[in-house]
Amino acid sequence: MKQSIKDYMWITTAYWGFTLTDGALRMLVVLYFHQLGYSPLEVASLFLFYEFFGIITNLFGGWLGARFGLKSTLFSGLALQILALSLLAQTQWLSVAFVMIMQAISGIAKDLNKMSAKTAIKQLVPEEDGSTLFKWVSLLTGSKNALKGVGFFLGGLLLSVFGYQNSLYLMVLGLSLVTLLCVLNLKSSLKAKKYKAKFNELFSKSSSINLLSAARFFLFSARDVWFVVALPVFLISELKWQHGSVGILMAAWVILYGIVQSLSPKLLGFKIQHPNAKTAVKSATALLVAPLSMIVASYLGLSAQNVVVIGLLFFAIVFAINSAVHSFLIVHYANNENASLDVGFYYMANAGGRLFGTILSGLLYQKFGFQSTIWTSLLLIAMCVSISFKLARKK
Repeated sequence: MKQSIKDYMWITTAYWGFTLTDGALRMLVVLYFHQLGYSPLEVASLFLFYEFFGIITNLFGGWLGARFGLKSTLFSGLALQILALSLLAQTQWLSVAFVMIMQAISGIAKDLNKMSAKTAIKQLVPEEDGSTLFKWVSLLTGSKNALKGVGFFLGGLLLSVFGYQNSLYLMVLGLSLVTLLCVLNLKSSLKAKKYKAKFNELFSKSSSINLLSAARFFLFSARDVWFVVALPVFLISELKWQHGSVGILMAAWVILYGIVQSLSPKLLGFKIQHPNAKTAVKSATALLVAPLSMIVASYLGLSAQNVVVIGLLFFAIVFAINSAVHSFLIVHYANNENASLDVGFYYMANAGGRLFGTILSGLLYQKFGFQSTIWTSLLLIAMCVSISFKLARKK
């Protein structure tokens, strides 16, 4: 168990290092290209391949992990991110098409890294110890999201202090160092099991995992439909915030989200037991309050700035609990022999939800304004609640 904890910490370190660059790159691209005069829909389009190839990667990455071991997919993700950052620093090649391709590489890298890190926990924790599994999954995911928030802040800070190109070179240096340390210190082989996954097993045959994946799709599209493009552009264009202030708010949101996610086992009170499908129903239903309250407050004529900031923080807290519950359930439901296939399929749905939300975020904001994205978020959360009810009735 002692070695398992050490390996868990090095897997987490790899995940942390990657996440810092992922969050910083996201903010760099949004702010830098908005600064160059790109429209909200054009900025959103830069991330289409990032999310689309996340879908493909989770599907095939789970199969690769089951066939060749999680260590290979974990370090492949880190290497691809270093490549993407290095190429994006070549400003003479920058164009919409080039950035989309580099974002595709980054998206592949992110989901290889995430799928590997989360599936690896299944190998390191005894199968019957659901309470420990929930704590480890929540800590890994929560700390990652907190660091992604730090990455958002870091991206805005680096852009202001060092400029676009130098910021990317600094991230290449930092991530290369993290990768080297993890290569030298991660002892667990994380090899594939004797069971060899077949290519025709890419799609989950478990109805519970299918329902959970569908709920995840709508949960994350409900977040990204207003958070990814519409929110930062709304704050800059309509509320006249400075880039640094936007970076701080986005960073604070994700950090709060990550902290709450890490603390979810304590907040939910699962000291012996662990969450189940009914927990997913309750947490998703509670999330409906956030967009609904923002809509009502806006119609009452309250300050747009206060509505957005307070609504954003409340959304962060409840969304974090939802995400922690889902992240535990997929690892818990996953087949022990080929867990990476089930986890990969689930995160394929997650990436699909982010892609759908990202497209809608730019499109709805440009055509109908910020309020339309909040209404859409409400509808998407309602879909998540409905699917979660089906999952609870099944379990």
